[in-house]
Amino acid sequence: MANASFLLDNTTPPVDRLCDASQAARGIMRLFARNDIWCVTEMPLRGGRRADLMGVDAKGHVVIVEIKVSRSDLTGDSKWTDYLDHCDKFYWGIGAHLDRTILDGEGFLPERCGLIVADGYDAEILRPAARTALAPARRKVEIERLARTAMRRATVACDPDCAPFGGER
Repeated sequence: MANASFLLDNTTPPVDRLCDASQAARGIMRLFARNDIWCVTEMPLRGGRRADLMGVDAKGHVVIVEIKVSRSDLTGDSKWTDYLDHCDKFYWGIGAHLDRTILDGEGFLPERCGLIVADGYDAEILRPAARTALAPARRKVEIERLARTAMRRATVACDPDCAPFGGER
């Protein structure tokens, strides 16, 4: 990332480098695309939760990224562990401006959860996510749900009149 030394040294970025969740998602999706990980945004999960980003890597591993761009959002989310049942790899995706030292705390499971720092242009994995394998039947269900959601969204993008049919579940 050009001119982004603050990503590695944890210093405060210039004000013009603050990013919102959609910009962080864009940076992470660019990183993932370069690494052959394809994802969808706002993926509905069983149980009523929504993953900010959910995708599949080239080896068929399901990846979820929970994006946080404010400390209050990060510390106020007590149900994030629900995502762990839906993926092989889980990452925190945070805006480059956010102090990430809190994510080293035991309550954020640093031994399991990876860390990605992003802005609107790119992202960098600072801590790889540990792989905790989903059961094969569960992986199949999650990948099929991802595929159907992506295909439905592509269809509706081509023909908005199809939006009332099916629905994301």
